[in-house]
Amino acid sequence: MVMFDSLNRRMLPPYGGDWTHAPNFARLAERTVTFDKAYAGSMPCMPARRELHTGRYNFLHRSWGPLEPFDDSMPELLKQNGVYTHLASDHPHYWEDGGATYHGRYNSWEFFRGQEGDPWKGQVADPEMPEDLKRMRSAVYRQDWVNRPHMATEDRHPQTLTFDAGLEFIHTNKDADRWFVQIETFDPHEPFFSHQRYKDLYPHAYDGPHFDWPDYKQVVETDEQVAHAGYEYAALLSMCDRSLGRVLDAMDEYGLWDDTLLIVNTDHGLLLGEKGWWGKSVQPWYNELVHLPLFVWDPRAGGAGERRDTLVQTIDLAPTLLEYFGVERPADMQGAPLPVAASDAPVREAGLFGIHGGHVNITDGRYVYMRAPSSPGNTPLEEHTLMPTHMRGRFTPAELADVELAEPFGFTKGLRTLRTAGRTFVNPYHHGSLLFDLENDPEQLEPLVDDEAELRLATLLVELMRGTEAPPSQYERLGLPAEGPVTEAHLLVQAQRDQARRAALPLPRAEDYPEGRLSLRTPVMTLIGDPVALEVLKRHLPGIADSELLQFLGPTPLIDIAAMSGGMIPPDRLRLVAEELAKL
Repeated sequence: MVMFDSLNRRMLPPYGGDWTHAPNFARLAERTVTFDKAYAGSMPCMPARRELHTGRYNFLHRSWGPLEPFDDSMPELLKQNGVYTHLASDHPHYWEDGGATYHGRYNSWEFFRGQEGDPWKGQVADPEMPEDLKRMRSAVYRQDWVNRPHMATEDRHPQTLTFDAGLEFIHTNKDADRWFVQIETFDPHEPFFSHQRYKDLYPHAYDGPHFDWPDYKQVVETDEQVAHAGYEYAALLSMCDRSLGRVLDAMDEYGLWDDTLLIVNTDHGLLLGEKGWWGKSVQPWYNELVHLPLFVWDPRAGGAGERRDTLVQTIDLAPTLLEYFGVERPADMQGAPLPVAASDAPVREAGLFGIHGGHVNITDGRYVYMRAPSSPGNTPLEEHTLMPTHMRGRFTPAELADVELAEPFGFTKGLRTLRTAGRTFVNPYHHGSLLFDLENDPEQLEPLVDDEAELRLATLLVELMRGTEAPPSQYERLGLPAEGPVTEAHLLVQAQRDQARRAALPLPRAEDYPEGRLSLRTPVMTLIGDPVALEVLKRHLPGIADSELLQFLGPTPLIDIAAMSGGMIPPDRLRLVAEELAKL
């Protein structure tokens, strides 16, 4: 398995990407089966990897976290059945609190340091950093600039070292049977740090600030800056393409196409300005994020250069590998082996996808239905876990103060989970429930209002939620029935149409408004310290103006706070603020 992180389907030549330099992805498609309707499930990084291990959805019960004691792990099942498993990776989240139970499931593993602010090299003095980097700086960004000089040449880049290690494993074990190696790089995840020869593939004029790490927020940058970030991503993608080519060369050299399964996959994509957004997790999970590239070569089935139209998901990867090695699949697994053979047999009618506390989404391959909470509070939201850790830390005593033991789920092997109040940094209610027809609107630019289609998809959604034993709190949060049929009374797209329209409006660009004494670029500490400006804020953004958050984010410009608010600050109101501030 060659696994990339944040690999954008739309930028690959086999999926119509006609401007990126990725010849080895084109070469890959000539030797494998290309899946045209592969979708993510639980997101982002570690929830997706939990699906990779367990073959079941997890985002309805749990946010980012480790494998649970009751989870079945595909690499561990292979190991227990005589298949040697090895992980070579530079993915830093495996070695944080919220991912610490994954790599130990393999027989052996290697890790290469330095990606995305990995706490690797120690330096007390501040590193040399571009003056114009983003204002909301955190320790992770500082650490990234400590690390970068130690990856100054391509041979020292963690991606290169990861593929070196994976290829070493293949070379060492090419004549052995029953092994599985997972070569997994964090790239092309942000920051888009690559070397000059890849940047040279995308010549362009750019005179703006250093910009290879967009925040997860709405776009307020110039068109020039947006384009530059896209080229920076493309350069890193081309570096990934070269690494992929090294694996394909090894497959050729050692004759592995005759007897070796090859899977090339990713966890999710990344928005690079599309829909007016950067990143993921904050906005709805549009197709740019969840419609995935997937390539599979199964020597038993063949199919080089063929395509499959069956709807498949991340939960299908574990069953595929277990079936290949003749290992029985646990009853808990919801996925099925990928239909690589020419029959293109259906795997499912529809698939779930989402993030804990966000929209709960469903697609049947034609339509996408994004179900928002039915009320502004996005409650109740609950965590079910026996491993109470977040991405980079443990649950606090306050988070565990009111913990209760829940009744066992069918997949917890008789164990009762800890049930505690969940948390989410964004509220999907602001975006409303959305319905898209991908056949007539593949870019998802025009949400539908179609009660008949919504009723059908909401019914499928509830059936899948019941099939995955969603907690009762999820039905209550979404305004859906835990029992009985979905009816027209449960539909939300029409009722939430206005808030969906407001959330879809682009934020004003600061350069579009004349600079007065005060502007959207003025630090909020200055705005709230000016009585006249404060009155402008209170008139147009009353909930924000009275918020303690503005005191905490004092040095941050209002435009950046709006961009990171997840749609909570209405763009139309922000325009009024901009116009009035410019007059002061």
